[in-house]
Amino acid sequence: MLKITPYLGILVIIVCVGGIWYPMLGYLVPLVFAAIMITSPFRGRWFCGNLCPRGSFNDFWVSRISMGRRIPSILRSMWIRVPIFLGLMGFMLFRLVQTRGLVELVGTVFVTMCILTTAISLLFGVIISPRAWCSFCPLGTVGRWLGRGKYQLQVDREKCVDCGVCKKVCPMHLEVNEILDKPDCIKCQRCVEACPREALHF
Repeated sequence: MLKITPYLGILVIIVCVGGIWYPMLGYLVPLVFAAIMITSPFRGRWFCGNLCPRGSFNDFWVSRISMGRRIPSILRSMWIRVPIFLGLMGFMLFRLVQTRGLVELVGTVFVTMCILTTAISLLFGVIISPRAWCSFCPLGTVGRWLGRGKYQLQVDREKCVDCGVCKKVCPMHLEVNEILDKPDCIKCQRCVEACPREALHF
């Protein structure tokens, strides 16, 4: 986690609220998408755990009112992720075509998408877990596809004593020290920082 990470969530509020009056704020949305596309082939879902505004919003704000349940594994299933990806992206493209390229209307579409996905994220964040949305987020799914096998968490088996601390602090509820290939790891470093044996590293 970077020092700036806790403060990035404010961008979600700025776009969702300010974008209603200033649609141009919506252009922050494609910038985030571009950033994920650029970083994922090298660092996997690192952006999700360190620079994603919604991830920050969920981690530091939604977590205060979340029921803190374990994220169901079905939410990570491609049977869930692909339809959501196609549905949201299809809806966005449909709306973008309707704008006929008018800059302000395009911004409005991005603001609408931000409000819609934030509402879904908030709902799942409250009734399940702050990072539940990240299990099937369309942009996170793209990051997973582009960055599989990149910047992987390494476990020193000689030091690891299976204490389970890493699993408890993982916001994605992954089997941190058991699964070698973790494409949904968001590289937030919480497990690395929490490990009492210093058995984890990237």
